[in-house]
Amino acid sequence: MSVYEHLPSYYRVAEGQAYTPEEARRYTERIARSHYENFTVVSWALPRELRQHMYNIYAYCRWSDDLGDEIPDPRLAQEALQWWRGELRSCYAGEPRHPVFVALRETVRRYEIPPEPFHHLLDAFVQDQTVKRFPTYGDVLHYCTRSANPVGRLVLYLFGFRDEERQRLSDSTCTALQLTNFWQDVTVDWEKGRLYIPQDDLRRFEVDEEQIAERRSDHNFRELMRWEVERTRSLFAEGLPLLYMVPGRLRLDLELFTRGGEAILDMIERQRYNVLGRRPALTRVQKTGLIIRRILGR
Repeated sequence: MSVYEHLPSYYRVAEGQAYTPEEARRYTERIARSHYENFTVVSWALPRELRQHMYNIYAYCRWSDDLGDEIPDPRLAQEALQWWRGELRSCYAGEPRHPVFVALRETVRRYEIPPEPFHHLLDAFVQDQTVKRFPTYGDVLHYCTRSANPVGRLVLYLFGFRDEERQRLSDSTCTALQLTNFWQDVTVDWEKGRLYIPQDDLRRFEVDEEQIAERRSDHNFRELMRWEVERTRSLFAEGLPLLYMVPGRLRLDLELFTRGGEAILDMIERQRYNVLGRRPALTRVQKTGLIIRRILGR
């Protein structure tokens, strides 16, 4: 099954080609540098010896996400994700084939990363093919334990941290980043048939799905989004103690992740919580500004 017709052109690989580790590393770096995120994936502050490993992990996450998101037929998407899981298993068996896994093999061996976080991410993207609504906020948070939190834990593994306390704090930040993306992308997800705003919150604020479809951002909808934004801010705050439990270079990257997410929430607030009329997003200049302000200690 060819998946490339649904993915960006820079994802393409030569059929049947055996990739060398060097070629695979260039491939994952290209993917990491080519995709928009609310935060800088690999900043200059990250130790040089870890940058390639971060590219490798990001490329895996990006591929997994896009297989679940960009293939319009849920049945074909599930088949693609099953194929990708098989490639992951081959990687851990010492027989990587796809360039992402040729590069990732070196990372998981050097840092003794278990396979569970990678599988949990795939579990979330498989769920996306059949679960389109979430009854409660707790259901959304449970989804984040697989769609977002494994990423933070993978980063901690690169720095040698495996303890529960750091993982717990990282989970708060990653969940907050995921929720920020949900509130930022209400209309994007709606076009894909998904809605991550909890159903009980819709009822509480007397918002129906019809007005989301019609992009009607009335007072009730704005108050709903204010509620979601404020409790997302509290999750960012819960994760802040992690900054003082990691080395300085990781601290800077984690702070940039947090500030990038908070900047999106600020944009949502400034546009009076109307995410139906305009999707908030950081420009490259704004991301650079976050880095400069952090360096200046502001």
